[in-house]
Formats: sequence, structure tokens, C-alpha cells
Amino acid sequence: MDVKGHAAIVTGAASGLGAATARALAEKGAKVALLDLNAEDAGKIADEIGGIAIGCDVTSAESAEEAVQAAHEKHGPARILVSCAGIAPPKRIVGRDGAQPLEAFAAIINVNLIGTFNVMRLVAADMTALDPLETGERGVIINTASIAAMDGQIGQAAYAASKGGIASMTLPAARELARSGVRVLAIAPGIFGTPMLFGLSEEVQKALGESVPFPSRLGDPAEYAALALHMIDNVMLNGEVVRLDGALRMAPQ
Repeated sequence: MDVKGHAAIVTGAASGLGAATARALAEKGAKVALLDLNAEDAGKIADEIGGIAIGCDVTSAESAEEAVQAAHEKHGPARILVSCAGIAPPKRIVGRDGAQPLEAFAAIINVNLIGTFNVMRLVAADMTALDPLETGERGVIINTASIAAMDGQIGQAAYAASKGGIASMTLPAARELARSGVRVLAIAPGIFGTPMLFGLSEEVQKALGESVPFPSRLGDPAEYAALALHMIDNVMLNGEVVRLDGALRMAPQ
């Protein structure tokens, strides 16, 4: 699918992978709606790229419905969805204070997994009502998993579970939506230079980058965006989870 002229929705678009993807889509001529809980920062990026920013809590059915509807009213129904909204606070199952509070686990699942599904279901419903393009496609959905889905480390049980859920639902979602010409894919990034990591010391960031076999550095969000654009362009890519990690396989901790 050529993105030019088509409506696109990006979640988690105020920073990191989402911001880079929104910029890349806009550069190629897409009409981009930037959804984020942080509507102010999303608005700054939207102003830069000629898109629109919409405040959205992906864990809320009502908030997501309102945000997708607002994007629809401004740009028309989206043919492209890239979901990047996510959180990753580490916490052991059993720590110094005892068992991990259940609400801590649930919060990560709610944002990363349920939030991803929440927006996907709404945008997919819009996509399936569209006329097919020359390729037979009606839309492309790209969700963000993580190599933690396969290589989860100590303290990442909730995060790995949430990203594993995203990876696992890719194929059944692609199979279900195939009859409507909607492709579903997931990207599983390794260690990328995003606000989640920039809160760590420079020494830790350097060590993390050096743990990647090649290239031995943190991933650039623009590289995530480039893969997302290729997935949108390449009609044969469907139902796949693609690792983007420089051959990194994470150690237990």
C-alpha cells in the first residue's frame, strides 16, 4: 500500500517509536492522527508534521472510541494503524516486600495488551467497511510486541506477558481479517533509544547498546518507523512478528 493520501492512526505518538512513525508516515504523504495520553506533546509533533493530536487513554473503551471517531471525522476512516503505546516498569514477582501487587501486573497488561487490542478492534471495524484498493487491501495494522515476548528477563514477567499476548494475537487477527483485505503484523523491537531508556544513566545506556551483537548500539526509532513503512508497502507481509534487534538475545537479567 502506498501511504500517500491515506489516513493513518499512530498510538503512543507523543514520543519514541510512535513519534518517529508519525513523522515517517507524514513525510510520505499520509494524513496522520497522533493519539496519546500526553496530548500536549503529541500536539507539538502534530504541528510539526501537519497532523492532528488527540488525547487518548488506550485502556478506556470510551476514550479510544472517541479518539478514533475524532480521527475519522478529520481525515476519514484510517487505512493504517500503528500501535506504539506502552509502559515497561520492571517489578519482580516476589520482591523484598513480598508478592508483587496484582494491580501492578494488571496495569501493564491493560496498557500494552488490552490497549493495543482496544484500538485495533475499532480501527479494524472502520477498515473493513472501506472499498478495496487495487491490491485488494483495505488496511494494514501494525502492533508493537518486543523481544521480551521471547526473551523476557527477571523483573519483566508482566511486560513479557503483555508483549507475548500481542505477538500471539497477530496470526489469528490476520487470519480473521484476511477476508476483508486487512493485514495484521507486529514488530518486536530490541533495545531502542526511547524515553523509557533515556531515564537510565549514560553508562547503563552504553552497556545496553554494546550488548547488541551488530550494530552494537541502541536502536534508532527511525529504524522502527522504516520497518513499519516497509510492512505497509509490502502486500505479501501478513500475520508475521518481525524481530528488530540486531541479533540480540537477552540474558536472564
